Amino acid sequence: MFYHLLKHVLLGPLLRLLFRPRIEGLENIPAEGAAIIAGNHLSFSDHFLMPAILKRRITFLAKAEYFTGPGLKGRLTAAFFRSAGQIPVDRSGKEAGKAALREGLGVLAKDELLGIYPEGTRSHDGRLYKGKVGVAAMALGAGVPVIPCAMVGTFEIQPPGRKIPRIRRVTIRFGAPLDFSRYEGLEGERAVLRAVTDEIMYAVLQLSGQEYVDRYAGDVKAEAEEKKRKKARRTVR
Repeated sequence: MFYHLLKHVLLGPLLRLLFRPRIEGLENIPAEGAAIIAGNHLSFSDHFLMPAILKRRITFLAKAEYFTGPGLKGRLTAAFFRSAGQIPVDRSGKEAGKAALREGLGVLAKDELLGIYPEGTRSHDGRLYKGKVGVAAMALGAGVPVIPCAMVGTFEIQPPGRKIPRIRRVTIRFGAPLDFSRYEGLEGERAVLRAVTDEIMYAVLQLSGQEYVDRYAGDVKAEAEEKKRKKARRTVR
């Protein structure tokens, strides 16, 4: 109930008014049945702008940190994401990945739309990073199509660290559904999962026009943070 109130009465109309999103390829979203929408992730605003323009409900696998933040702000954020039907995902290890897979397959088993950011985290510099294979495991395990999606302009309105988004027009593009039925029964093959994931990320790349980096975003972020710490230590000395 809260999801539909938020989408149709409260937040949705406001977002459409302020950001006037250009929508391309909306006809590629199936009117019914399960499907995965896999997109790039440039901004915290992505969580709200895409659902605001879709006619159907979409459930995202959201990072667990959104549900465990401290203080009043943390509690409000957690309440918001829970009320909107989003699913917390612990990204800290292999078992966490299995839990995310189960949750995602549960959404698809109910013939709903599942939203996934294959990069696993927001891009810190606006580039598109290597996708993690969980999206492929879910697509093959559930036997559902994957619709690639590109958010364009959301990094500029709200890059990491900016709390209040700039009011500018953005574009949301949906590509043609990707069918992976030729890999039926092979969801346990690592090479197949990698190939499917790379095909999904290439489709997102074609839609977004971003620069591609064949590394995981989390690894690049960690290296950048380590360089900052070393530089800070040298400065102190």
